[in-house]
Amino acid sequence: MVQTIIVILLFAAALFYVGRLVYKSFTAKKSCGSNCKCGVDFSNIKP
Repeated sequence: MVQTIIVILLFAAALFYVGRLVYKSFTAKKSCGSNCKCGVDFSNIKP
């Protein structure tokens, strides 16, 4: 009985971990990650 509970808990933890990885891969990131300079502050640079 105890072994079954341990296996079920490990399986649930693995499902949670994989679900979290999938969720993080589909959520939007704060920065675009390309070379567009969208996160750079140009206010201190004189034209």
